[in-house]
Amino acid sequence: MSVRPMAYETQFFGFTPQTCMLRIYLAFQDYLFEMMVVVESVILKKLEALPAVQISRFEIRKSTEKFLQFMKARFDQLFGKMEEVLLQLVLSIPDNVLLPEDRVHQQYPYSQEEFRALQDEISQLQQQCRAEAAAGQALRAELEEQRAVQAELEKVVQWFDGLENVCREHSTSNFKESLVFLTQNCTKLQDVLRDVERKSKKIKKHQQLL
Repeated sequence: MSVRPMAYETQFFGFTPQTCMLRIYLAFQDYLFEMMVVVESVILKKLEALPAVQISRFEIRKSTEKFLQFMKARFDQLFGKMEEVLLQLVLSIPDNVLLPEDRVHQQYPYSQEEFRALQDEISQLQQQCRAEAAAGQALRAELEEQRAVQAELEKVVQWFDGLENVCREHSTSNFKESLVFLTQNCTKLQDVLRDVERKSKKIKKHQQLL
């Protein structure tokens, strides 16, 4: 069998020409083996009709195998010539023939230097795409952070609105007065907390003494 690579023919046919020839070879070989079995069975039947002939089945089988080897050797020789002709004249694509999917290379030819330059450009574009993707991710993270800050600011605004309502309820509309009012109340609360803590300590000491 031929081992010459036929990549262009494989692209066109969808199978390798060597594979096609191998299948033809195996089909002919199977037919040859089947024919030898039929010939042997016919000879055996003829011998049964001639009782005077002293030829055993073993001798018939041995002769059939020798004939099969002879036929197979002749077949391999003839098939080798047929394979060469078929691969050269039937299953091969001439050098001047261009497949339809490859005509674009004829219309837009390029050298190896141009191909390498195109690969470099593609690599640069891929790097730019990665950089833009990273920048977009950073912008999305910053946007989420801004949203979080905005939510906190809205809470502060709501707190000031609540503070303003409390001040209005206590007739303190001025912001400075409101802060003074809150400071006084905080001081009073701190005094109350200290007083509670002091009394709590006294109670604990008294319980320990008991």
